[in-house]
Amino acid sequence: MKSLWSDKTAKGLSGLDLVVYTSRIIGANTNLVLWGGGNSSIKTVGKDHTGKKTSILWIKGSGSDMRTIAPKNFTPLRLDELLPLKKRKEMSDDAMVDYQMKSVLNPKAPKPSIETLLHAFLPAKHIYHTHADAICTLTDTKNSRKLIKEIFGESVAVVDYIRPGFTLSKWVSEIYEKHPNLRAIILDKHGLITWGDTAKEAYQMTIKLVSEAERFTAKKLKGKQALGPVQIKGLPQKKRRAVAAAIAPILRGEVSQNKLMVLQYEDGPDLLKFLGSKKAQQVSQVGPFTPDHLMHTRPWPLFVETKNPGDPQKLADDLRKSLAAYRKRGLDYFNRYKEDGVTMLDPNPRVILIPGLGMFTTGKDPRAATIAHDLYMHTFPVIEAATAIDAYKTIPMQEICNFEYWPMENFKLSLLPPEKAFSRKVVLITGAAGAIGAGIAESFVKAGASVILTDVMLEKTEVLADRLNQEAGGIQAVAIEMDVTDEKEVQRGFEDAVLAFGGLDIFVSNAGIARTASVDNLSLKDWEASLSVNATGHLLTSQAALKVMKAQKLGGSIVVVTTKNVLAPGKDFGAYSASKAAQTQLARIMAIENAPEGIRVNMVTPDGIFEGSGLWSKEIREERAKAHKISVKDVEAFYAKRNLMQRPIYASDVAEGVLFLASESAAKTTGAILPIDGGLREAFPR
Repeated sequence: MKSLWSDKTAKGLSGLDLVVYTSRIIGANTNLVLWGGGNSSIKTVGKDHTGKKTSILWIKGSGSDMRTIAPKNFTPLRLDELLPLKKRKEMSDDAMVDYQMKSVLNPKAPKPSIETLLHAFLPAKHIYHTHADAICTLTDTKNSRKLIKEIFGESVAVVDYIRPGFTLSKWVSEIYEKHPNLRAIILDKHGLITWGDTAKEAYQMTIKLVSEAERFTAKKLKGKQALGPVQIKGLPQKKRRAVAAAIAPILRGEVSQNKLMVLQYEDGPDLLKFLGSKKAQQVSQVGPFTPDHLMHTRPWPLFVETKNPGDPQKLADDLRKSLAAYRKRGLDYFNRYKEDGVTMLDPNPRVILIPGLGMFTTGKDPRAATIAHDLYMHTFPVIEAATAIDAYKTIPMQEICNFEYWPMENFKLSLLPPEKAFSRKVVLITGAAGAIGAGIAESFVKAGASVILTDVMLEKTEVLADRLNQEAGGIQAVAIEMDVTDEKEVQRGFEDAVLAFGGLDIFVSNAGIARTASVDNLSLKDWEASLSVNATGHLLTSQAALKVMKAQKLGGSIVVVTTKNVLAPGKDFGAYSASKAAQTQLARIMAIENAPEGIRVNMVTPDGIFEGSGLWSKEIREERAKAHKISVKDVEAFYAKRNLMQRPIYASDVAEGVLFLASESAAKTTGAILPIDGGLREAFPR
């Protein structure tokens, strides 16, 4: 393992800033910690609120991610108040947490880690705790103590598995006091603890010990088929993605029976090799390589038993059978091992393994699905390596259940921000690079949705997606190139879209073009182009969207961005008005046909949107100015003044209308037209 320590960067850093730097370089290596895992601390001397000098333990706050941690994510506690607890024989979780909170110096700081006392009881100034894959590979074998002694000798001690808290802290402290020359302590089924007088010393010890474990494991794996021969090979990539896209909406519908879930798909070669191996199903069901993963991955993944992953229909049947068996197993597990006073969690899997096809992970949003994905991408190599060394073994099933339902662990979920109005929803927008499409996309992302942006202008769409993701602080938007007039392009585009987030809840048919000319001067080329984009394009994309929604069996919402010209056509807009009228009439038919499936279809009819709109080109502005006998610079003002409210219409106004029709507030509305035009008498819906 490569050290990321930089003397140049660390120079001049001290105290909390130094532990932040070290925590981040640990967090940057996913083989050490993942998504909120691990811990770090520093002991300093400072002042309390009275100005009195005091010893301070700065500990990583509960749920903080070491990769992005900042000073505000650490909690200061009075160390002198924590140390006397070493004399106690026992202490409940609630009593420990209550005591720790009373020792916090800053009441605005995050809740201190459950491992606070462990860091307090060890005397070293700098302490780091990681869930290193290579270390957990050793602890997750039948003869872990023997292996660890063989590799590290007497310089590293092992503490038997127990949940984090007071007792574990006591055990670690007692072992350290008996063996003060230890280099580190390994927590069985949990990870590694290193320390030092300096941050660099503690960090470098982590890298050194993990590297030794990696070298040992590599030797054991060399030339071995630890999980037996590959019995089900990965399908060819094109076929694999097509089958995955076909099965994803079915899977999403099945796992969203309680609450909607977003999916993530993975089909890397190492994963496919693991899934197709002889022992994969057996070893994948043993349990997580560290209990810390349970909150995100559940006790075990769903392994779909299938002999023919290339047949979507047969695979769908196998998936449903495997899911039914998974839920039953989960219910039996809960009833057998639960403690009093707990309620069963969602019985559906967070990780779905399909030989020949790959892996789907689920979550309430893309971030949650990504966490489950990343954790399992580190889990299966640990399983394989532990099997190569001896046999993969994790904690007993009773303890798995106790940990999964442990209030101290589930508290982290309460630290997450509340869900937004469109959290868990997946939206696809055509013509997303234009002003109206971009405005709709921005509003949906702000409202928490996972958004697929499609357009023929890929580069512009990618720039929009990057901006929206940066503003959201995570991946909530993806850009896909798609020509709505090309049936094969639409099929490929929707396949990519489904693999991005697993399905579709809301489809916004927005792509459109405008060609202006009087009917007697209208070219056949412009007529056909208008029909191709505004009518046929709407048909092709709506067909694809409806197929996905029906496969999910979760209902859905389609919002069609048409135009006020459908209700009040304008001079020289024959091709535009006629093609949009066809779009509108088709939307009405869709509303009639799909209501039994719980799929609503509604329309918005905006008037002229000028800001960044591709419809209002220089040529069209000049033509409209001539038609209304005004100057080009007065075109926008003219359109604003002609409505009853005499106000301009913006893309954000259209977005508000689209979000309303797609929301639960309009759950009993279908086939409706919502004018967004400031009030035009002639365009009132009749």
